[in-house]
Formats: sequence, C-alpha cells, structure tokens
Amino acid sequence: MIQNSPAGKNSYLTGFYKILFSIALPIILQNLLQTFVNMMDTIMVGRLGATEIAAVGLGNQIFFMLAMVTFGVSSGCSIFIAQFWGAQDFKGIRKTFGIMLLVCTTVSFVFMVFALTIPEKLLGLYSDDEAVIREGTRYLKAVAFSYPVMSISFTCQMAFRSTERVVLPMVTTGISFVLNIIFNSLLIFGCEPLGIPKFGVVGAAIATVIARSVEFLITIFWSRAKKYEAISNLSELFCFDRTFIFKLLKVATPVLLSETLWGLGITTQNSIFSHAGTDSFAAFSIMNTVSQLTWVFFIGMGSASSVILGKKIGAGEEDAARAYTHRFCWFLPLMGAIIGLFLFPISRLLPFIFNVSPHIIAITQSMMYVLMCMYPSRAFNMLIIVGVCRSGGDTVFASIIDNGWMWILAIPLGLLATFVWHCPAWLILVCLESEQLLKTVCGIWRVRSGKWLHNVTK
Repeated sequence: MIQNSPAGKNSYLTGFYKILFSIALPIILQNLLQTFVNMMDTIMVGRLGATEIAAVGLGNQIFFMLAMVTFGVSSGCSIFIAQFWGAQDFKGIRKTFGIMLLVCTTVSFVFMVFALTIPEKLLGLYSDDEAVIREGTRYLKAVAFSYPVMSISFTCQMAFRSTERVVLPMVTTGISFVLNIIFNSLLIFGCEPLGIPKFGVVGAAIATVIARSVEFLITIFWSRAKKYEAISNLSELFCFDRTFIFKLLKVATPVLLSETLWGLGITTQNSIFSHAGTDSFAAFSIMNTVSQLTWVFFIGMGSASSVILGKKIGAGEEDAARAYTHRFCWFLPLMGAIIGLFLFPISRLLPFIFNVSPHIIAITQSMMYVLMCMYPSRAFNMLIIVGVCRSGGDTVFASIIDNGWMWILAIPLGLLATFVWHCPAWLILVCLESEQLLKTVCGIWRVRSGKWLHNVTK
C-alpha cells in the first residue's frame, strides 16, 4: 500500500517544511512576543524586589488557571474547526466557534468575580508569606479586569489559527507587546513630567488591562472587516443543535478536563516551590519566564502540526496525515536538543537582567540546566499531545498521559522532595520533570499503534 512505500511517503511530504513553517512561524512570533510581554513584566517588577516578583508570580497563577481552561475549551473545539476547514464546511466552523466563545467568555467572568472578591483566599492557596499575599492581592484586583477581553481574544486567535489565519494574532500580540512596555514603564515607576505617580505592581496590572483591551478591539474589528471564515452574525454562531453539542462534548471534554487538571498540576508545582521558600519561588518564576523564549518554538510547532494534521484528516487524506506524523516525530525532538542548548548562554546573562541576589541567580541557573536535559522529551510530548492525538480526535488517551504521570508520579515526588527530604530547588525540579520520560514512551507506542487517528466530523 502507498502508506508503506517510501516513494508514497515522499510524495505526501513534498513541501513539508514550507507548509509547516508558513503556519508555525507567525504562531512562534506571536508566542515570542507574548513571552516578551510576560518577561518585561517580570524584569520591570523585578526592579522593585524579590517580594514583588513573587507577588506578581502568584497573582498570575489565577490567570494561568483561566488560561488553561480557555485553552482546554478552545483546543478541544479547534479539533473540529481544523477538520471542518479541511472539509470546507464553514457552517460547522462557525457553530463550533460559537460554542467556544460562549463557554470561554462565561468562565472568564467567573474568574474575574472571584479575583475581585476573594483575592487573599486564592493567593493563600499558594503561599503563607503575608507580604507576598498583600502585594499579590493589589495586583490581582487590578489585573482581573483583563480576563474577559483576554479570553475572547484568545478564543478568536485559536479559531483563526485552525483556519490558517495566523497573521492577525501575531500582529495584535505585537501591538499589545509595545503598549505593555510603554505603560509598564509609565505606571510601575511613575513619570513626574506627566504627573503619573508610582503604582508599583498595580501599574503592571493596569498596563496589562490596557494592552489586552486594545488587542481585543483590533481582533474583533479587523476579523469582521476582512470576513474571516469563523466570524459571522450571532444567529449563525449560536445555531447549534443538541446532537452536535453532544458530539463536540465527547471529543472536547477530555481536552478541557486535561487542561484543567494540568493547570492544577502546574499551580501545585508553583505552590510546592513557594513553600520551598520565597527565593526558590522567585527563581522558579524567573526560570519559567526566561525559558519561554526558547519554548515558544515548540508551542508554535505543536499548534502548526495540529492544524496541518487536522486539515489532512478532515479532507480524507489519512495516509498523508500518517506520513506527516512520522516526520514530526523525529524533527521535534531533534530541534528540542538543539534549541535547549540556548538555555545555557541565556542563563549566564541573568545577573545583568534581574535585580535579585546572587543566591537567587544561582538557584535559577541550576534549574535551567535541568530543563535543558529535558527539552527533547518535552518537545516530543508537546507534539504527541497537542499536535497528533488532539488533531486526530484521540483526546482521551492524550488526557491520560498528559495528567496521569504528573499526578501519580511527579507531584508526589515533588512534595516528598520539598516537605520530607528538603531537597535543593534543582532536585525538586528533577522530581517534577520525571513524568516527561514516561510520557514519551507512551507517545511512541500510541503513534506506532495508529489508534490516534479519527475523523470527528463524520
């Protein structure tokens, strides 16, 4: 058969890298700009001190949970959008997008209400440092107003990506990046000539609200003006029947549950490091922010592979989807090994970027070395879970391997390392990263079995 023939595979893979990078590069640039937004927040707030860094880091854990739920809903629905795109079923695209929009907007308002009414209780889940909670509360009450506009913008961007409309999200994120830097510099430290007082961490939150709001407005008005496939009037967006909802829920619910559990797992990891000490948590926050400069490549590749494979499956080109998957499976880990090496020179620049003690810098560097070693496995797992299994509708398996090893192995080891063994921060990270190798083994088995591929639109 053709799929077993090298010549057949090569014919499917003609133009592989051109197709991949035409979709992936705008997504990578968008995520890189978004990472710079987060990094500039950390750098600027870092000029205020370690307590402020930890406070913003804790405050952003609530946003992170919202982002995980939003991503879970959007990612699950995007499976349908990508396959509908392959089948050129625009009505299916719009009614799927309508469900995404309704659910994500509702959830964002719930998160905003909680952040405004019980911020101390939320932050108390992650730290018992009163100074950090006090500063984090001030930040959270201000930044909460950005949640609804962020959620709607992100939902639109996910739908646009699935229909290969990848330029607008990149442009709006770039504008948001520039605005965030400008207003951060004005509001965090104040500007006497303009009569703007020093707002500290609240200034960083206000800057985020302004930048996100502008991003939202441009996304909505531009996509409507250009008549993007996912955009339509409200009656068409919300014209979905019970049968379609049940069908979508069957595929999308495991993704939502997976992202929610994964988000809880990540916030639990943050809580573990916060209880390991303010210095350890500050180092962990810096490591996460800096490492995103390189990790954005794999986020883009994972998203691009999902769009490519979903489109091939929706168009009925299953042999081509398998051929693409096999190429992805060696390309991503190879790039993981190469790009992971960049973390070393970046780690040597930390003393020149962050105004924290040499002790915190040393902790951060040791953790980044651990992360370097895990990059090939992490890259492969990103591909399998986000790119391969989800695009093929194999969401239950993706959910199991994404969360099973985290909760069964990694988090219990992390808790033991922190509260029983009192390990240094880098060894705690080793325990938390132990899940990656087991995910890789499971992912290889699933691809070889071929059970990941399902056309969910039929």
